[in-house]
Amino acid sequence: MVQPIKFYDIPSTLPGKAWSVNLWKTRYSLNFKGLPFETIWTEYPDIAPLAKTMGFKPAIGSNPPHYTLPAIYDPNTSAALADSAAIAEYLDKAYPDTPRLFPSGSHALQYVFLDIFQEKLRPVWQFVLPASVLILNPASEEYFRRTREAKFGKTLEDVVPKGEDAVVEWTKVQAAFDDIHGWLEKGKSNGPYFLGQEPAFVDIAIASLILYLKKTWGEDSQLWKDVATWNGGRWSKLIQDFQKYEGIL
Repeated sequence: MVQPIKFYDIPSTLPGKAWSVNLWKTRYSLNFKGLPFETIWTEYPDIAPLAKTMGFKPAIGSNPPHYTLPAIYDPNTSAALADSAAIAEYLDKAYPDTPRLFPSGSHALQYVFLDIFQEKLRPVWQFVLPASVLILNPASEEYFRRTREAKFGKTLEDVVPKGEDAVVEWTKVQAAFDDIHGWLEKGKSNGPYFLGQEPAFVDIAIASLILYLKKTWGEDSQLWKDVATWNGGRWSKLIQDFQKYEGIL
């Protein structure tokens, strides 16, 4: 019998606690595969001590070492690892009888798409990162604000575009979603997902970002209402389709 995998996630003040884009990738992955798991809620200041204790590797290329979540510990194999894509690949190998996130021959294609997808949507982060701090518990809120403001060299409030700049930057966000929609439409004759009839890791990554935007801004915000209606409602429909993989365990 498979023992539950320990999944380390960062809590928010929202109902259900889950919120973060990269954490949703692993939660979706575990639920998509139907694997038992338990969530270990971990505040931002506790991530580095946890990682060092558990043997989770720091983010690639970080100097000094920077530890992040998601991470998992699998008691069935004693594997301990971080990074959502690495976790997805591990789950494919460790549990080959479950639906695959990286079907054979798709690794390079999916990783190239993910790199371009992330770069294309760079303009959205100035609108959503500052909002993220507002939904965190006090310990994580202080850490998140301090580290992000040091990175940007300004307050999180000043990161958000204002006035005419906000209009210009939001137009860039819409244009990015338009481009991604156009790419995905080229394969629609093969099925509703990136590789055809079944979801792959790319679909999980896209859905994770969309759900993160909805959770962080709130479904009544104008920003979310815009995204939800763009491209014929494609993005809101995607997370509706993925709702069955949102389980909080």
